[in-house]
Amino acid sequence: MKKVFFAAIVLLATLAACNEAGTSNPDDTSKNVTAAPPAIQYAVVNKYPHDTSYFTEGLEFYKGQLFESSGGNADESPYPSELGISDLKTGKVTTKVRLDKTKYFGEGITFFNDKLYQLTWTSQVGFVYDANTFKKINEFKLPSKEGWGLTHDSASLIMSDGTSNLYYLTPDSLKLQNILRVTDNNGPVANINELEYINGYIYANQWETAYILKIDPATGKVIGRIDLENLQKEASSLRPGADVLNGIAYDSATGKMLVTGKRWPFIYEIKIQ
Repeated sequence: MKKVFFAAIVLLATLAACNEAGTSNPDDTSKNVTAAPPAIQYAVVNKYPHDTSYFTEGLEFYKGQLFESSGGNADESPYPSELGISDLKTGKVTTKVRLDKTKYFGEGITFFNDKLYQLTWTSQVGFVYDANTFKKINEFKLPSKEGWGLTHDSASLIMSDGTSNLYYLTPDSLKLQNILRVTDNNGPVANINELEYINGYIYANQWETAYILKIDPATGKVIGRIDLENLQKEASSLRPGADVLNGIAYDSATGKMLVTGKRWPFIYEIKIQ
């Protein structure tokens, strides 16, 4: 009888311990919560005029000059589908490449090894030009249904398509090398748009938000976020019809960083901390 009584006590104690362990751990979710990307502070250093006819898709420095691309189509959009050199004094763009709007909606651009690369939106084609003459020397099929933003690191082109994916392409063969999924504390991050590679990190506009995301290319994790809502509000108040934030350019020679948006009245020079 004592053995039975002792066994019952041991069994009850074991069940109580298991029950305590089972009820405490699921409720302790603090260890499983991933912190949101920290805010990156910035200051506006300067403002330059911007061509408000440009539905900005790409913004990039090349040999000290600022290049900008715009997207438009013949049926629905009055905006040009072209790219050229943007004058920071006047805001006007000197056109270097003009696309057939009945066929192509221009998207992101980047320069790499004296070549200029340009995406199109839904035509699933990209173009390659001589960076000095702007003569078309090649075209290539995109690895996804749409082309949005474009940049490069020291070895690869990096493109976005409006999803959470970043596509790495070889600059010469233009073949797909790798797909990087962008994530934050809530999982995959959609609407990745215009891109710029700055000091080892990918900076990306997130479409329909006022955010620029700082992405670690080794992991795809968003490790910081710049909130440019104040600039978005100013642009909208000064230029009715100003659209979303889109456009990041960085001049590695001077450290100058520029941002703008579609049909914004200004290009802003900012300094991030």
